[in-house]
Amino acid sequence: MHKFSPASVEKAKELLKHPAEIVITSHYNPDGDAIGSSLALASYLRTKGHSVHLILPNDFPDFLSWMPGIEDTIIYFHHSKQADRLLESAELIFCLDYNAIPRVNLFADKLFNAKGYKILIDHHLQPENHFDLLFSVIETSSTSELVYDFIEAIGDRNLISKPVAINLFVGIMTDTGSFSFACNYPHTFEVVAELLKAGVDTEFIHRLVYDTYSEGRMRLLGFCLSERMVVLTEYATAYIWLKKTDLERFGFKPGDTEGVVNYALSMKEVSFAALFTEKSDRIRISFRSKGNFSVNDFARLHFSGGGHRNAAGGDSFSAMEETLSHFESLLPEYQEGLIQAKNHSAGFELTDFS
Repeated sequence: MHKFSPASVEKAKELLKHPAEIVITSHYNPDGDAIGSSLALASYLRTKGHSVHLILPNDFPDFLSWMPGIEDTIIYFHHSKQADRLLESAELIFCLDYNAIPRVNLFADKLFNAKGYKILIDHHLQPENHFDLLFSVIETSSTSELVYDFIEAIGDRNLISKPVAINLFVGIMTDTGSFSFACNYPHTFEVVAELLKAGVDTEFIHRLVYDTYSEGRMRLLGFCLSERMVVLTEYATAYIWLKKTDLERFGFKPGDTEGVVNYALSMKEVSFAALFTEKSDRIRISFRSKGNFSVNDFARLHFSGGGHRNAAGGDSFSAMEETLSHFESLLPEYQEGLIQAKNHSAGFELTDFS
């Protein structure tokens, strides 16, 4: 298992020794890992006798609405007063799948000022110091894998029920692109093996997540690729851009653009991809890369964001046209590194697998 510090584990055991009022939080626009890790932790803590509430900033994707326990989630956007009361009274606050309090967006101030003891479980780079106890391992596939490690470290692996296992598996599967990236460690597959022993049906869950697209989502994907994808071969870069009117045209629902940026990255000649999505108050940007090109550094430096080396996010508060122009203007500075990343990705030979 991943090595947490013995002192951190002992502190967690002490905090969870007696029933407590607990709130679990995750980031804005929650994805499969945010939801899976949070639902799993909530279920586990309830079996230990704690009173647990899960607060998400905004709506979760429709294709995850089947997940065990999700019906009890409190969406801050719709129930802010109830959520505020819970944050104010919480003794323990778990912060999952984000490394900085502003990432919860709508209730960042409430969370920052909450008196509860804040416990971070996360795998993103450079966690901020606004948490009282950290379980942060950036080499881990997902926060869901870390939640498994957390439960195991406390000595409660026997409390990983089938619902807990299902939620953890969804988090690991979605955050690794069905085990195609960020999971080149034996431990990830050892954890998955244990989840299968707990009753996870991997084929069925994969279908529930990836084979339940709406017609609108499929047509939006086609529109992205045929009408809104720009390829800049000289920079080994491709990007897709969507305005609010585009989203409205296809009946957009939360999660409909999940994974779209990966299509731009899947081209042989591309090592850097971005998706620009117009929101009511900003342009939300998803970055992906191959090889050693760090989109975490790029997002932090230019778009007030961050994440992982090969997957990160950011924001622009300029209009779409200005944002895209600014993005393109940055690329010459990174041209050499982008071309190297492309050549490295394309340069594997059979000897690499001997």
